[in-house]
Amino acid sequence: MIAVPDVATLRAMDPKALNRLEKDVADQFMGGLAWGSALWGLGNLAVWLSLWPLTIMGILPLWAAFPIATLNVMLCYLPSHEAQHRIYAREGEPLFWLNELVGYLSTIPLVLPYQVARLTHYEHHTHTNDPELDPDIATKSNGPWHLIFKSIVNRQPGAKAGSAYGETLARLGTPEAQAAGLQALAAQLGYLAVLFGMAWTGHALEAALIWWLPRHIGVTYIQFYLSWAPHHPGTGKGRYKDTRAFRSAVGNIGSMGMQFHIIHHLYPRIPLMRTPAAYWALRPILEARGCDLERL
Repeated sequence: MIAVPDVATLRAMDPKALNRLEKDVADQFMGGLAWGSALWGLGNLAVWLSLWPLTIMGILPLWAAFPIATLNVMLCYLPSHEAQHRIYAREGEPLFWLNELVGYLSTIPLVLPYQVARLTHYEHHTHTNDPELDPDIATKSNGPWHLIFKSIVNRQPGAKAGSAYGETLARLGTPEAQAAGLQALAAQLGYLAVLFGMAWTGHALEAALIWWLPRHIGVTYIQFYLSWAPHHPGTGKGRYKDTRAFRSAVGNIGSMGMQFHIIHHLYPRIPLMRTPAAYWALRPILEARGCDLERL
């Protein structure tokens, strides 16, 4: 591991030398295949899919399936997020198929097509906290309860914030963005078809407690920890100011690694499971740069 000087020394360093040191330290945590996240994404989907036959056949009670399904939705986004940044493999590499497989499949419980997530997420990175261009700016809130309230309200029919991803794709206007919009439409129609089909055949409760309600709970949880908490108060601009490190009451696992989300914004190629180690290695440099590290 590269030795990092104390904060006072770092603040006195030549800016170019500090940039090189920061990059060299970050590079230590890149590379290799993130097998853990790939297995997480595909395994999580397999568990969620198994809940349908298990509950319909009476093998698993619905009261037990509901919390499992809710946890499945909460866990389904991050493996795809790794794929969005080509962390499993880049285009043209032998395992790029795995990158796309995890990207496309893992977010099925969330009803969020991979290409929609990828294109809008890139815009989030480019325009973090921009009130006009950040697709996730709707999660900007005064506090935790305000965010939860907004998350619920923003999913009501006709809510302007609910169309942010569609508006972002329309603004991009590329053939890829147009295809992503069609995928979003197909996914939503498929989701509604399953809900109505299950209700029609007498399985409305299964549909509600394995998909509909877990999805709503999961979306709020994801917006809380993956969007609001790492960016609060949502006003900072610039590489070292638009994201923060924070201490979560449920710890790093409960917050799905987002305590160290500042590392992801600085170096998106660092796999999620390595961000804590990268944070502690880079912390003196981040402190010297004036980042918001909130007691971590």
